[in-house]
Amino acid sequence: MHPKMTLPMSAEPHTRQPGPGRPKDMEKRAAILEAAKALFVRNAFAGTSMDAIAAEAGVSKLTVYSHFGDKDNLFREVIRAHIQDLLPEETYAYEPGADIRDILLRIALIHARLDCDQQTVGTFRAILSDCRQGLPRYGKLIWEEGTVRTQALMERLLGQAVEAGQLDIADIPRAAEQFFALIKGNLVLRRMFGCVECNEDYAREIEATARAGVDTFLRAYRPR
Repeated sequence: MHPKMTLPMSAEPHTRQPGPGRPKDMEKRAAILEAAKALFVRNAFAGTSMDAIAAEAGVSKLTVYSHFGDKDNLFREVIRAHIQDLLPEETYAYEPGADIRDILLRIALIHARLDCDQQTVGTFRAILSDCRQGLPRYGKLIWEEGTVRTQALMERLLGQAVEAGQLDIADIPRAAEQFFALIKGNLVLRRMFGCVECNEDYAREIEATARAGVDTFLRAYRPR
């Protein structure tokens, strides 16, 4: 039998401690995302530099690049995080047994209020500014991370409602587009063009338009 071997102190196993700086790295990443979000809305995509984002976040430009690679990736992350915070996937959850009108009305009010919000309208204006300068990249990223995602989630919900017999829809993708158009009417454009003030009357009109849109949608797609 071999004698029991002991390891020298330097070779004894030990619990590995987390590497230093990890919380600070996450704090820096969050600061960069917040800075980028503010600057993109304020100056549009074309008018926002990585230098400006670094300065706003209080980090070096090298830190910004090490976290996100380039401005396109950074902006995509900004949009993805922002939209998922505002419109998490559970927003579009189908609830078996619930009245489809209640589900659609909940989604309609969330979307209508969000799209007519001052910050959202400011973002739309920034998109138009970039497009006017021949730089549609900003708008395309928002479209891919925002509209395409919510459209897919809405199509899934409508499909579940069709399977449950609560709706009768032949073309679900088109119906999802119609839903989003009906619940907002021209309220977003009026806000973008400065034709309406954000006050209690406007808030009531947002809600009334959303409710009327849901009722119109259901008149078209409720089973007969």
